[in-house]
This record gives sequence, structure tokens and C-alpha cells, in this order.
Amino acid sequence: MALRTNSGSSGFTILELLVVMAIIGTLLSLAAPHYFRSIDKAKQAALRENLVVLRHTLDHYYADQGVYPSSLQELVSRRYLRSIPQDPVTASAATWLIVGPSDKAMGGVADVRSGAAGKGDDGVPYGEW
Repeated sequence: MALRTNSGSSGFTILELLVVMAIIGTLLSLAAPHYFRSIDKAKQAALRENLVVLRHTLDHYYADQGVYPSSLQELVSRRYLRSIPQDPVTASAATWLIVGPSDKAMGGVADVRSGAAGKGDDGVPYGEW
């Protein structure tokens, strides 16, 4: 519904603009929660994959060397990994929680866990994955 003035130019009324803005706002309020939920699911999937990669790498290191590495950085220096993967929930590679072996003579890093606060979609805290 365009408004015509005496000069022949057309434009929209303020009511039409408000209606369009209300429709856009409604659509965004429906789409935004799904978008943020999908981002959280992607971070959790990436965290699970990074934990699998780190744990497999620790197993390979142990199979080759007979002991666990003293730190995660040792996996990089010995070229078992190109770099320490990030914890996608915390967006940092420095937040991994190191779990040592029961026998300290076996090395320093037998397992890793996420240092992120909060719980996954399954209700299990990230630190217990």
C-alpha cells in the first residue's frame, strides 16, 4: 500500500513499516533458538571427536613407548599430533584436564577430560566425558 503525495512520489506509511518489522521480529524469535541449539550441538560433537582423537593418540603413544607421555605437548614434539586440539566449549587448548595413570612411573598423561563447565545434552557434565 503505497502513499502518493501531490508531487507524485510514493513511499510507505509508518504503519506498513511497523507491520513488516513485527513480522521480521516474529520470524527471528522462532529461528534464533534453533540456531543457537545447533551451535551447541556442533560444539559437543567436536568435543567428543577431539576426546576420541586425544585418547587414541595416547593409546598409540603408550603402545610405541611403553609409557604415557609426561604432557600433551610431548605428543606434539614427538609428532603424534600436529597440535593439541582445542576444547571447543572453552575455545582453548589449555583447559584439558589431565588424568594420570595409577602408577606414576608409567608417565604423566593417561587420559584427558574437558575442563569446560556445564553439562551436555545428555545431562552428563563435560568433565566426565
